[in-house]
Amino acid sequence: MKIFIMGIVASGKTTYAKELSKQTSLPFIELDSVVYHTVDDVRVKRSLDEQLKVIQEMDAAGSWIAEGVYRPSYHILLDMADVVIWLDPPLWKRKMRILSRHIRQVLGMEACAYEPNVQMLRNMYKWTKYFEGRRNEMNEILQPYVHKLITVVNDPHKNESLLEWKNTIHQGKELEK
Repeated sequence: MKIFIMGIVASGKTTYAKELSKQTSLPFIELDSVVYHTVDDVRVKRSLDEQLKVIQEMDAAGSWIAEGVYRPSYHILLDMADVVIWLDPPLWKRKMRILSRHIRQVLGMEACAYEPNVQMLRNMYKWTKYFEGRRNEMNEILQPYVHKLITVVNDPHKNESLLEWKNTIHQGKELEK
């Protein structure tokens, strides 16, 4: 089983992917680790070709749950995945999560792979605004994959259809739309 969990900043991707990984015993891949890696204690961005190579190696290893925002290098995951889960909570909820996450990171209560400074906080709000302006483009990107797409609008932990879907994984059944 290969599951690609997508969403914009603060949509709950990482939390949900980790929970689903525990419940299904499928390996979890945070896609930021595909884009960035550490060289001599410095966070370095991989080239597009390097990102694609890492993704192909990940896929060759077998089943996975991968999560991240949409990037052109991740498009191949839409083809590879058996199921694509699109997390899309309301804008107000994502904005609140961005702020609360930033505060937890600054206070050292939550780890992060970047410097939790004011510029990063601004960037997260900027990326959120950018996404909202391009929502139709994302819908077009996802359209060819509607046969394997699950959209979760609010909280994935409270979505009954998603909970039912989790049970189908355990039973080895295919997703029915």
